[in-house]
Amino acid sequence: MSSRWAGIVLPGLLGLVIGAGAVLLAGVAGLVRLPNGPVASFSNPVIATDFADPTTIRAADGLYYAYSTEQLTVDRMAYLQVARSRDLVHWELLPDALARKPVWAAATRDFWAPGAIEADGRTWLYFAALPDEGDGMCLGVASASTPAGPFEPVDQPLSCSPGFVDIDPMPFDDPVSGKRYLYWGSDGSPILARELAPDRTSFAEGSETIDVMRRDLVAPYEHLVEAPWVVHREGRYYLFYSGDDCCSSDPAYAVMVARADDPLGPYEKRGEALDEWGENVILHFSDAWVGPGHNALLTDGDGTDWLVYHAIDPESPDQPAVAARKRPMLIDRIEWVDGWPRIAGDQPSSGPVAAPVSP
Repeated sequence: MSSRWAGIVLPGLLGLVIGAGAVLLAGVAGLVRLPNGPVASFSNPVIATDFADPTTIRAADGLYYAYSTEQLTVDRMAYLQVARSRDLVHWELLPDALARKPVWAAATRDFWAPGAIEADGRTWLYFAALPDEGDGMCLGVASASTPAGPFEPVDQPLSCSPGFVDIDPMPFDDPVSGKRYLYWGSDGSPILARELAPDRTSFAEGSETIDVMRRDLVAPYEHLVEAPWVVHREGRYYLFYSGDDCCSSDPAYAVMVARADDPLGPYEKRGEALDEWGENVILHFSDAWVGPGHNALLTDGDGTDWLVYHAIDPESPDQPAVAARKRPMLIDRIEWVDGWPRIAGDQPSSGPVAAPVSP
């Protein structure tokens, strides 16, 4: 087995239940045993099958969990994917996160880009889905007693809109104010945010949707901005975002960053702060990987931050038996320089590099 497949188990299809409100079931052919010892080095990808739009958490059980856009191929069948890891390098694929499909999206597919948070004794999973009625996409939420799931969806969407503005939800609990926020947006929209209610399944009474950050049509990769990820670090809020073409035959996708003194902005982009065109971008294509983006951020046992994201291998760009791009999951070390995050070379690593330190 080559190193790029090490630690990955491809699930076998156990069953497909078809009918009104159909639920697609996914099983795992065998579960890998996560290593207990330290890992000295690794090479990308860390999940070599399709695991697009990853979101990640470090859970109370001490393990890392990653959640991903649907995968409905001969490789794997799950509406919302889940994987877990002890070291960020070896990942165990778990069955479908959803216990069932929500009633508002019971007869459709297209479950995209979940965002996860562990809070109030539960794990909350926000996602986008194609509704049974109407045009466009909707934001939904599900919760589970454990980060591995299964997640029970709420049978009412949080928000719906034409096109695909309502995608890429990211929940964030502000450690300063204690408020709960949800960020999302795409399809020419600014990055959006709105305060969540204490129940986390609805928006706060009297809250409004805020334009957090607008795209810059003369900046690279910003004809479309999406995939927000917010972190609080040393008194500032950092907004990582992606744009603008993730999945065509010639993708143009990258990770950018901005920062603010308040979770709702205004956000100053890195290029604006440095007064250098194009310096918003901290991760772009390389010879080995194209279309890198839609990131999350995790911190290892040594306090080092890691960018978790998807990318496309130009030598193996497509999923098996379907007309869709294969987007494996990669990780790379973040360096903080003068108050801004950087990735070495602004590109995905393509050879052996030092591994994260396990907690």
